[in-house]
Amino acid sequence: MVIIRPRGGGDFVYSEAEVAVMLEDIRTAKACGADGVVFGALRHDGTVDTVTTGLLWNLANDLSLDATFHRAFDMTPDPIAALDALMLIGVPRVLTSGGAPSALEGADALAELVQRGHGRITVLAGGGVTPGTAGELVRRCRLRELHSTAKRVERSAMLYRRPGMSMVSARAPQDWEWTVADERLVRGLLEAVAEAAAEACE
Repeated sequence: MVIIRPRGGGDFVYSEAEVAVMLEDIRTAKACGADGVVFGALRHDGTVDTVTTGLLWNLANDLSLDATFHRAFDMTPDPIAALDALMLIGVPRVLTSGGAPSALEGADALAELVQRGHGRITVLAGGGVTPGTAGELVRRCRLRELHSTAKRVERSAMLYRRPGMSMVSARAPQDWEWTVADERLVRGLLEAVAEAAAEACE
């Protein structure tokens, strides 16, 4: 699943030129063999931009790509209304922490979203999902999908570090550390989810 986002920044209001770039990026993702795309667009008032979202989803769907509306969802003023809008458009999945800083903190809201979207949209929980929280989220929210970065910090082996010089911004990750996927965390997530799913079947 390839994220389709033409720029950084904390908002999800896009110009016509940026939407054109996003549409072209979806075509490129398809050409490169992606299974699906991840996008999100909001209006100035924070509600789902149904026009832009519809354009992006319709193209992805026409190209036989799966799709997810990303955590722009968590910046909307009314998650239930946002979910209803996405279901009306037909977007198959939404990535959300339940509008909270982490999925565990948003567990009650996630459970409500799962119940409301049952059979019409998949709620993919993300935001601080770890092997320690995955099982509880599955049990409490009846989730079928989880999103986790499952990462650890890797630190540079360089001994010489030139004072006053940097190849990156002052914000993390910095020159001497970066993040990588952690196989141990991935295995822990799978085990926690399998255990929770088995309990649900008992």
